[in-house]
Amino acid sequence: MQSDVPLALARLLEAADEPTRESAWKSFVAEYSRLLIYVTRKTTPDYDSSMDAYAFVLDKLRENDLRRLRGYAADGRGKFTTWLVVVTRRLCLDAHRHRYGRAAHQEPAGAVDEARAARRRLVELTVSKLDGDPASLASNDDPDGALRRGELERALDAAVTELPAQDRLLLRLRFHDDLSGAEIASLMHFASPFHVYRRLNHLLGELRQRLARLGVQSSAP
Repeated sequence: MQSDVPLALARLLEAADEPTRESAWKSFVAEYSRLLIYVTRKTTPDYDSSMDAYAFVLDKLRENDLRRLRGYAADGRGKFTTWLVVVTRRLCLDAHRHRYGRAAHQEPAGAVDEARAARRRLVELTVSKLDGDPASLASNDDPDGALRRGELERALDAAVTELPAQDRLLLRLRFHDDLSGAEIASLMHFASPFHVYRRLNHLLGELRQRLARLGVQSSAP
């Protein structure tokens, strides 16, 4: 077992008999339930649905002799909590489709609008620093401005995609889920909210540099 595999996961995967595995599973669930429930409540429309999704996620993590969890242990890429958030989000969408029969490419109601609002906030915070004036971002009532905003959002999406998974998760928690520095520090195991905001400021500076390399110098056409 790789050294970067969390202890609760390692004990679960190494359990030699059913009683030991059951005990290790309970410890694993106790360790990560807070994170799992947080993700399910953010990706499902109401409390009952989020609890159904939580149960669905646990079943899927445990099925086929812990196949998904063994997959993380095999490659060990990135932090386990980052991996677990990504997998849980995907399983929540699977649970939603299983329950409501939505098309595979669709997300739960409101998720698309929330994602667009989060992207706008990130664009405004990043590009306004290039301009020095947040008002320079054109309104959506201006066709040319709306076109320019769309170009900026696509350029920013490309820049964010190049970031490590841990940094992409940090941006999502702050700008999409609107968590405080203290909440993010707890979920992602930062030493303090100060360290969260310091990393965010670094990432915004890095995104501005990436946008500049893509030819974005300001929000003006």
